[in-house]
Amino acid sequence: MSSHLLAYSRMGSSTPAAQILSRLKPFNRLQVILQHLKMSKHTDSTAEVLLEKKGGAGIITLNRPKVLNALSFSMIQQIYPQIKTWEQDPETFLIIIKGTGGKAFCAGGDIRAIADAGKVGDRLAQDFFREEYILNNATGTCKKPYVALIDGITMGGGVGLSVHGHFRVATEKTLFAMPETSIGLFPDVGGGYFLPRLSGKLGYYLGLTGFRLKGRDVLKAGIATHFVESEKLPALEKDLIALKSPSMENIADLLNSYHVKSKVDQEKEFVLDEHMEKINSLFSANSMEEIVQKLKQDGSPFAIKQLETINKMSPTSLKMTLRQLREGASMSLQDVFTMEYRLSQACMRGHDFYEGVRAVLIDKDQSPRWKPAALEEVSDEFMDNCFKPLGNNDLKL
Repeated sequence: MSSHLLAYSRMGSSTPAAQILSRLKPFNRLQVILQHLKMSKHTDSTAEVLLEKKGGAGIITLNRPKVLNALSFSMIQQIYPQIKTWEQDPETFLIIIKGTGGKAFCAGGDIRAIADAGKVGDRLAQDFFREEYILNNATGTCKKPYVALIDGITMGGGVGLSVHGHFRVATEKTLFAMPETSIGLFPDVGGGYFLPRLSGKLGYYLGLTGFRLKGRDVLKAGIATHFVESEKLPALEKDLIALKSPSMENIADLLNSYHVKSKVDQEKEFVLDEHMEKINSLFSANSMEEIVQKLKQDGSPFAIKQLETINKMSPTSLKMTLRQLREGASMSLQDVFTMEYRLSQACMRGHDFYEGVRAVLIDKDQSPRWKPAALEEVSDEFMDNCFKPLGNNDLKL
């Protein structure tokens, strides 16, 4: 509605107020009717998110297949109250979240909309992150068993909707990444909590380089809790729905029974196994400059490849991410979200996020011009400022 209202307000003072109002009234009435229709028919196939109750399960279906189920602000606003309602409902025993279209669970947040808003100082640049992190926290503190079926692309905002829940079921089609440093952001949505808690320095490596994990490797990395073949998911979902007043253990048992029957890539070793020793030593440095130094000194093909990747990323994002993960390692999930909200707003005030979005999503030239362009030019003072409390604007959970 706001964009239409904006259009009306742009008519200027020459248009009599009464005339504007008379145009608005039918429009507003239509909006109200549409809103009611939307509420009563959550299973409308054109809705961005479908919210249904089946058997003992509340089911959230992300339904924007054309944009790989990217998470919009309106989807966040619909999912959060529904989780809270189901949490209180004695007849809802578990919550399942999944995506439509067969390609993605959720490829991330609606970054372009945020960039457009941030450029003109629109509230969305504050509200999106605030509401998204509140939703992420709700999945992490959910009193009902929360099962994310992460079939297909699961990145950024999609990770935030799944990784904090009790159960995350990966398939051979799962593609996981936290690629934010390449667009002038940082691995948010609670990345500051789950990444440093992965084995060794794996999480630091994933967060700084945006490395992509596929299929069973998502389980082996500790991001998924179970692995089930994609074609078995409808049967699994049906069985979950059919459980009678299940406990957390009953749900775990059912997921395990599917998991043990899945043989795809069972024998394959973890893709990063051969590099874990290097990852643990090279990414254990206290500063980005030191990590780069260690990679240069190492000189192995693996180290050189990581240097090439790191050199493409926003220097500001890299420094922000390393500090975010180091501090997040000993914080509660809630404190991490508060920290990340501060960082999100620092990115909205800065340069690199808009430049990253331009280079990757708008012009697609993949040649961002970062400012500052070198790690050495990103001062500690600037970083301290990014982590500073926002007073009344801080995220409170």
